[in-house]
Amino acid sequence: MKNLVENIAAQYEAFAANANLQVEKNNKAAGTRARKAALELTKLLKEFRKVSVEEAKK
Repeated sequence: MKNLVENIAAQYEAFAANANLQVEKNNKAAGTRARKAALELTKLLKEFRKVSVEEAKK
């Protein structure tokens, strides 16, 4: 679970950095990278929810 949380934090950092580049400098490639990171974040957050519910049942 700790590893999953670290992966979520790393993906969020990548998302935030690229989203800021897109907003501030109108960098289109950074926007693409931010959207990709957002999709990966979605997957990781769903996995976190699944693991969290399983841990709560113990």
